[in-house]
Amino acid sequence: MRWALVKVALAVTTMVVVAFAVPLGLVVKELARDRAYSNAERQAATIGPVLAITTDRPQLERAVASAETGRGGRIGVHVPASGKNGKPAEIGSRRAAQKDVEAAAELGRASISPVTGGSSLLQPTAVASGIAVVEVFVPDAALTNGVTTSWVVLAGVGLALIIGSVAVADRLGTRMVGPAERLAGAAHDLGKGKLGVRVPEDGPKELRSAASAFNSMADQVVQLLANERELAADLSHRLRTPLTVLRLNAASLGDTSAAEQTRAAVEQLEREVDQIIRTAREQKAQTRQAAAAAGCDAAEVIRERMGFWSALAEDEGRTVRIAGADHPVRVPVARPELAAALDAMLGNVFRHTPEGTAFAVDVHNAEEAVIVLVSDAGGGIADPDAALRRGHGGGGDGSTGLGLDIVRRLAESTGGDVRIGRSVLGGTEVRVWLALDDRRTRPGTRRGHRLRRTLGGRRRRTARTGS
Repeated sequence: MRWALVKVALAVTTMVVVAFAVPLGLVVKELARDRAYSNAERQAATIGPVLAITTDRPQLERAVASAETGRGGRIGVHVPASGKNGKPAEIGSRRAAQKDVEAAAELGRASISPVTGGSSLLQPTAVASGIAVVEVFVPDAALTNGVTTSWVVLAGVGLALIIGSVAVADRLGTRMVGPAERLAGAAHDLGKGKLGVRVPEDGPKELRSAASAFNSMADQVVQLLANERELAADLSHRLRTPLTVLRLNAASLGDTSAAEQTRAAVEQLEREVDQIIRTAREQKAQTRQAAAAAGCDAAEVIRERMGFWSALAEDEGRTVRIAGADHPVRVPVARPELAAALDAMLGNVFRHTPEGTAFAVDVHNAEEAVIVLVSDAGGGIADPDAALRRGHGGGGDGSTGLGLDIVRRLAESTGGDVRIGRSVLGGTEVRVWLALDDRRTRPGTRRGHRLRRTLGGRRRRTARTGS
């Protein structure tokens, strides 16, 4: 696809450059020719007034010598004979054939005569004795003056356009092919059993949609495998009871060879069931680890849980606001754990604020972390630090009802943390910092401090504007 885009861009740009550069090159050549003959006409025009006044040879020679190219031997004047015994006068240099000079005098208008090394402009001028012809030599170099430079510039511009279009097409191709290659690689890895593989949802709209569908499919595969292994472990546990009965019955069969064979078969069956249970538990743990490593879409989880809690909020007359959950936000935690943490924080709002209290859920996606904010317009918490300590299990009364244990473990599993503060709504704000990838950026670093300061500024501006 990438090479195809480059070839298309190369072909189209080349055709466009040729379509414009060739006519422009011809126009430049024609302009140079017209400029050369216009200069020749201007020089011939400087001799015309002198001829209208006099045909005296010395004065004409001085006029020719004072012309711009007269000293270079490029101007000549052909004066007809005056009177019966007069002779035609030739002043300056002559290059045009006599017949061309006579034809220009008869026609009475300027003409061009080809000569060796260039061409001559023949400009007829009326004098007392007839028609004089001023000849101005135009060398071939003057006809092409600047043409080569202009063509080189046009060729350079055309080449630059072609290279630029190829580069742009290559970048566009990379932007399209990169996500497609990552999607194909993820599909191969998933086929090899790497359940934690996921695809970044970037690139063109169609590829973002395909990446989202792949991630959803992979999540479903992980869930199905987990359910299957849970069922295998459950069925194996159910087999223990009839196996116990068989073992007891086999023990009462006596000491015959058939009884020994039955007891041996029962013991073998028990060992197989135990092995199945151990294998199912190990695979279940691996599946959970894969699900946690793959992460989930925090925005989707927030929308789902808010849809659940919105019904209760409507019954209690609470105003609900969601921000930042309109586009995918991947976080390195399993979907059930994030949903449980959200339920703990949202349930906290309903339990500890009166009916009609507004609340909001915001998600901010930064370079090194995802911030989830749950805020309300309640009475707030007098001592957030003490609440965090009690929520961690170190308080004397055991719990504050905030349900922060689940939230704290979730955040700390990524290298983040949980903080409680005053929200812009006037009540409590629970901020959950989820570090991305393997960076495990602690909130105490300078970059994390800048991010918190930026988020605080945005929320203050939101509060001032009333949005």
